[in-house]
Amino acid sequence: MLSFAFMRHAYIAGTMIAIISGIIGVYVIGRNMSFLSHMLSEIGFSGASFGIFMSWPPLNGMLLFTIISSVLIGQMSSKTSRRESSISAISSLFLGSGILFLSLANKNASDATSILFGSMIGISQSEVNQILWLSLAVLVIIFLVYRDLKFDSFDHIGAAVKGVNTQFISIIFLVILALSVSVAAQIVGSLLIFVLLTLPASSAKYFTRTVSGMMVFSIGAALLGVWLGLYLGYLTNWPVSFFIASIECLIYFGALIWNRLKS
Repeated sequence: MLSFAFMRHAYIAGTMIAIISGIIGVYVIGRNMSFLSHMLSEIGFSGASFGIFMSWPPLNGMLLFTIISSVLIGQMSSKTSRRESSISAISSLFLGSGILFLSLANKNASDATSILFGSMIGISQSEVNQILWLSLAVLVIIFLVYRDLKFDSFDHIGAAVKGVNTQFISIIFLVILALSVSVAAQIVGSLLIFVLLTLPASSAKYFTRTVSGMMVFSIGAALLGVWLGLYLGYLTNWPVSFFIASIECLIYFGALIWNRLKS
């Protein structure tokens, strides 16, 4: 299997995507922003479609759209009461344009399918390098703001009282979330990226109570889903995203059963 270049590329990219998703997912759950990760995945579809329309790599279009929309959401949603309305307003602006861009670019249904559900065989060496650099950038940013980001994510009021610039931290988080969505969509597609950004971390909270423990479990669950999903996709020629989603759902339901038995 690994004798094929496309599988090596998929495993390298998938490993980085799983690590990033596992870490960011903990903050997504801590900040109760699962809805936002879903919206950014839809915005990412529009961005990738725009990239195809402009004859760019789809990842470049996704980065452009998700970063701009995340910054706008961060500026508009400083109050929790406005958060969902802000997310809906920004996502509505971008989502409907996806099909339009594909139509104007005269692309067929296979292009839309690749964007929505990912493509195991469509990752080139240059795209792997881009994913690695973007993943490294995300990890560096998280390292630099780790303490304030953790504080703000799990105790927003306490962070504000202690003088943490919560508005700045919120925008930083949204930017790295946008980067993560764009990067991870290369494997699982824009439609199902929220699976990796929410289910591993949601499962982790039933097994550990510390942030670092949640990250370790979340990364492990994401890696298991990606690695096994790629292998099963190679064997069956079925969509990798289907296997990843199924595996992560099984892990999550297993966590719920474990929690019920423990209680």
